[in-house]
Amino acid sequence: MPTMSTIDPLVPLRDRILAATRAAFGDQTADADPALHRSQHADYQADLALALARKLKKNPREVASAIAAELPADDVIAGIEISGPGFINIMLRTEYLAARIEHMRADASGRLGMPPTVRADRVVIDYSGPNIAKEMHVGHLRSTIIGDSIARLLEWQGHTVIRRNHVGDWGTPFGMLIEHLLDERTAGSEAGVRELGAFYRTARRKFDDDPTFADRARRRVVLLQSGDRETLATWRRLIDTSVEHFSQLYAALGVTLAPTDVVGESAYNALLPEVVDELARKGLAHESEGAMCVFPPGFAGRDGEPVPLIIRKQDGGYGYATTDLAALRQRIGELGATRLIYVIGAPQAQHLAMLFATARLAGWTNDRTRLEHVSFGSVLGSDKKMLKTRAGDSVSLAALVSEAVARATQIVAEKSPELPADEQARIATAVGVGAIKYADLANDRVKDYVFDWTRMLAFDGNTGPYLMYAHARIRSILRKAAGAGATAGAITVDAPQERALALALVQFEGILDRAGETLQPHRICAFLYDVATAFSSFYEGCPVLKSEDGVRASRVALCEVAAQTLALGLALLGIAAPEQM
Repeated sequence: MPTMSTIDPLVPLRDRILAATRAAFGDQTADADPALHRSQHADYQADLALALARKLKKNPREVASAIAAELPADDVIAGIEISGPGFINIMLRTEYLAARIEHMRADASGRLGMPPTVRADRVVIDYSGPNIAKEMHVGHLRSTIIGDSIARLLEWQGHTVIRRNHVGDWGTPFGMLIEHLLDERTAGSEAGVRELGAFYRTARRKFDDDPTFADRARRRVVLLQSGDRETLATWRRLIDTSVEHFSQLYAALGVTLAPTDVVGESAYNALLPEVVDELARKGLAHESEGAMCVFPPGFAGRDGEPVPLIIRKQDGGYGYATTDLAALRQRIGELGATRLIYVIGAPQAQHLAMLFATARLAGWTNDRTRLEHVSFGSVLGSDKKMLKTRAGDSVSLAALVSEAVARATQIVAEKSPELPADEQARIATAVGVGAIKYADLANDRVKDYVFDWTRMLAFDGNTGPYLMYAHARIRSILRKAAGAGATAGAITVDAPQERALALALVQFEGILDRAGETLQPHRICAFLYDVATAFSSFYEGCPVLKSEDGVRASRVALCEVAAQTLALGLALLGIAAPEQM
């Protein structure tokens, strides 16, 4: 592993700008934070002087000039100029950029010169969360895909990641489901349970239409809660069949959740009385209208009255708030989590905020514990409403994946008819699944997005297939180079397109750091698209195989780093990068 501490040029630039700002203006700039971004006029542009000028009551260009005067040319900075109302334009030394790319290429570990974190967290990430005996639908897509990409990234960074698939496996509906399964067994078949959607709908219809069945179902709930052996065995059968369904779908999606990650609500049943007793003992839970409630400060309804977190109902039963508190307490106390991440839709924001507030009041957290809600918007149809089938039902996630692969199969067959059928099928699966995942992850997760087959499967624009094709094209160049005996060598970045590609590539470490901190996968997507477009310009303006020996060796090396960067970035998103397409 190379010993260089960082390959992201933003790190030394920020350090130098902050030092220069302090040198120019002293303690008045203690909270200065230089925003660095790419510019048409320079490698990077620092946006700092405008904010400082207001604080210092000075002209922004004078502030920028004073900072620039403390930034002499060195082994990183080639030159500085002031533009506009006070922007600091910075050019990097060519040698510095070349050294950074060489540092990435020389790393035999495949990490592109990026060391694991020196401060590892123990992360519990809660995502996907389907319900037992129900088919997964498009409503589970975002939690599953976003959560898995975050888990992959944090694990790659060196954190210990514990995945939790918190499924709904307890409660009143299981009376009707178990009773329906027993009816099927009596009739000589259990085949229906494998068709989860139809199985649930049939049970629900029987419960609503047949009073005798409804009475049996209610009695079955009592038997389940009292631990009746036959009832528990049938309940376990429902769980096993459902987990098998989930696992098949996760495998099709390339999601890393395993059956051992499934921890249902029922796993916390024995802990619920303890949670209520502890909160009451600490003076946090009080009786209100017959229920036990916590009233964490800062939460009020429209009428201004405090909003309760009900932890024990009037009838003595427990709701999902109590289960969620028990899970949170167990994840910190028993699993030793220092960072808890909940990948759950935006409508649950207040519920999670109240859970987090209660956990802090109870003393379950400490100064290092991070409780984070990774919220996300909805998947919309072309009508800008929640994506549904034509019949108005939720779209089956399995059907969505099948359609993606079918559409991709047709596209791949048209684009690459020379490939063997089995290779076309493998690529089509990667393209179809990758298109769905990238279309989701490329959007800022807090926003809704429109599900559009044509756009997400396009081989141009900011799409998964475009990035996959860019990677395959680079691999093709490298195969041709190897066949011609052309090898990678010392890197130079003389041409403008070489420089632009190098500048894009060396940002990788900083992008991953920020994505891991903010839990925003779209930052990685935007970076990969930037790399792919920079490579396209490089490919058009800088011949690789037809160049002279020294230039050719350098460009082959740039191609290697670009291919490794795209492959690693896509892998962290959970997307395959085929060698050819």
